[in-house]
Amino acid sequence: MIRLSPALGPLTPRQRWRRARLQAYSWTLTGAYRLGALHPAIWRMVARGYHPALDWVAARHARVACQFAAVDVPAYRHFLRAHGAERARGLADFPETTKQNYAGAYDEASRCQEGRLHRPGVIVDESSGSSGKPYNWVRGPRELKGIYRNAAGYIELVFPGKRLFVINAYSMGAWATGTTTGAAMARIAMVKNTGPDLEKIADTLEHFGPGYDYVVAAYPPFLKHLRDRLDEAGFPWREYRIRGMVGGEGMTEALRDYLEERFEEVRSGYGASDLTIGMGAESGFSVRLRKRLATDQRLRDLLLGPGEQRLPMIFHYNPLETFLEVNADGELLCTINTKSCLQPKLRYNVGDEARLRTLADVRRALGADEYARMWTDERMNLPLLFLFGRKDSTISYMGANLYPQDVEYGLYQGNPYAGAIHRFCLSLEELPGLEYRPVINLEVRGEVDERALAEICRKGVVAHLSALSRDFAESLKEDPTAADLRIRVFGPGEGPFAGLTKMKNVYLVKDA
Repeated sequence: MIRLSPALGPLTPRQRWRRARLQAYSWTLTGAYRLGALHPAIWRMVARGYHPALDWVAARHARVACQFAAVDVPAYRHFLRAHGAERARGLADFPETTKQNYAGAYDEASRCQEGRLHRPGVIVDESSGSSGKPYNWVRGPRELKGIYRNAAGYIELVFPGKRLFVINAYSMGAWATGTTTGAAMARIAMVKNTGPDLEKIADTLEHFGPGYDYVVAAYPPFLKHLRDRLDEAGFPWREYRIRGMVGGEGMTEALRDYLEERFEEVRSGYGASDLTIGMGAESGFSVRLRKRLATDQRLRDLLLGPGEQRLPMIFHYNPLETFLEVNADGELLCTINTKSCLQPKLRYNVGDEARLRTLADVRRALGADEYARMWTDERMNLPLLFLFGRKDSTISYMGANLYPQDVEYGLYQGNPYAGAIHRFCLSLEELPGLEYRPVINLEVRGEVDERALAEICRKGVVAHLSALSRDFAESLKEDPTAADLRIRVFGPGEGPFAGLTKMKNVYLVKDA
């Protein structure tokens, strides 16, 4: 596809005056945000002292970010003209941007401020390609410093320790998460960038010994592989203090429970290569709230909507830096407020389905006493993002949508063979008579009773889906053969897992 490369072109005196005013206003707010993140202690104070009245400031700054880009970013000026939105004033008047209609339609330089890409300190990251094609994303030095400060502040808040030692197990290639995590953690901790190498991590833990407060940063499935690898080696977990920081994809409470049998605690962060790293983060409170939602339909109805059966991830987020909205289709829109963003992200729709709630909403839903009991030491006072994940990550079956996270619950919850499961993916199998059945493909390692594994996984997934999804439970009543979920077991690198080199798991495949 040929991408457009519009130039900024000369500005009229009126546009230059407007640009100067908007730039001064935006830099003033960005400077205030930056002061709040100069030191992790100040960052903690801001996170704990956030007041809902600041939501208005955040919304205004998001509007200013769009208005400023309209005169300063060549691609965005062209984009607005193409959508008949040159005179947009309110935030909702600016059209949504996506990977297809904006990032993929314009080249990197034209999406930068002033149309200038090449400058010292710019880092080029690459997305994982989970959507089919890897994209390049650029970030400037000021933008990166802000990301580093936020990440460091969060880690010190959630994982306190006098001798922090971060083992960075994210991929160390051109992917944003790995390189950014290493640079950010070096501000507050000793860091070793091992990448996703189980043997290096095991050697590191053995070499440096139990005298440190370890935090392993990794994708959720890799943290499971690490637990299983160390268990096989008889690792002395009780002598060590090891916690886990995960990101890049969702995590079920079943997997968290499995990991926390060894790790002291496991917390997740939310980001996207398209947008920024560390848009949202879990706290002890958000984890407790999520576990409560899993068993309380009344609370789910109040916070997620009547009849909602899925269990989202729950993250705190700072609207002053990443202003979030939810459109009419339930999809998340993000505007990066800070002026330091080299390629402004403006009402960008990454394809995630979500809900937004203030802490006041949660307090009313829980009741004051229960709300107070659920608070933990972090005391983050930021609003909450309820994230369901990519809207297209489902398989439709018997009138119900099957989500990979729901399947993961059934695979790991109470499964004595959980340690043998390396990863899984979903597919549909066509049966005679044009009938379809969902297939759960398992990649396993080591010697395992495949028939017993398949049966316990099938029962676990059916039981979880029946309890979670009314549609699925109803289909079982009407047609008991709906429980005939197919389980296929493969060795390492076999079947649909052949040739997979991506660190992030692929959960949906066309042909298995």
